[in-house]
Amino acid sequence: MSISPLYTAQGTATGGRNGHATVAESGLDLVLAAPPALGGDGKGSNPEQLFAAGYSACFIGAMQFATTQDESLAKVPAEVSVTANVGIGPKPEGGFGLSVALVVTLPGLDAAQAERIVEAGHKICPYSNAIQGNVEVTTEVQ
Repeated sequence: MSISPLYTAQGTATGGRNGHATVAESGLDLVLAAPPALGGDGKGSNPEQLFAAGYSACFIGAMQFATTQDESLAKVPAEVSVTANVGIGPKPEGGFGLSVALVVTLPGLDAAQAERIVEAGHKICPYSNAIQGNVEVTTEVQ
């Protein structure tokens, strides 16, 4: 599948999990450190944290966009929040894999409305689409 990008982000890392990452466009400048569970000291950010933050923000945007495409969906409340719990671990066939658990809070909406919005957002979100079939993603609406 090919897309015509509307925007391209550029990040640069040096030194791997115990290194440094920058995004020149925004001024983001991070010390990277592997978490203690992976043998590091945890005194910095790690790729899983960055993925979790990006996925959370993107998923909110996808839900908001979904409501503009389907008038039967309730609007996403301003107090919306998404927490992405990104796990990393060894795969049985070798290498490492990820798991994602999205916890979505849509205050003021009933469970059925919230579930419909989450489902629609999941179909639109580029993070969800990028990892579909490769990463187990669960959603929980609170």
